[in-house]
Amino acid sequence: MKIIIDRQVATSHTNIPDAAELTRWVTAALQADQTTDDCELTVRFVDPDEGQQLNNEFRGRDYATNVLSFPFDADIPLPVRLLGDLVVCAPVVAAEAKEQNKTEQAHWAHMIVHGTLHLLGYDHIEDADAEHMEALERKILAELGVADPYQEQP
Repeated sequence: MKIIIDRQVATSHTNIPDAAELTRWVTAALQADQTTDDCELTVRFVDPDEGQQLNNEFRGRDYATNVLSFPFDADIPLPVRLLGDLVVCAPVVAAEAKEQNKTEQAHWAHMIVHGTLHLLGYDHIEDADAEHMEALERKILAELGVADPYQEQP
């Protein structure tokens, strides 16, 4: 499986994952989903203004959120599977990590895995779907050496 990640940095926040980290986390999510196709996706790191604008426009929620997922669905066969776009608000992820007593690295891994699973069609709207998605996230993150993101941190 070949993975192409278009990494876009549109934030003043400096502590964002590099291409190797993104590839590692996305690959783990794809493998857990048993995806074997060559894939391409965009990960765009943004500041709160852009995050808020996109969250408001596409979800009707007027605040910056941690990660937004925009799956791509092709009507025609393509030579590579285009998964879609992740938009990650870097300052929100950093603030959440601090609030939750997690390392930024661990929270970044969670947000990228979480967003990638959304691109693959997972969601957490219904309780049963949320339980399934969260269990998969826990499994993937454990394999990456990241603690359970849903467990209360001291």
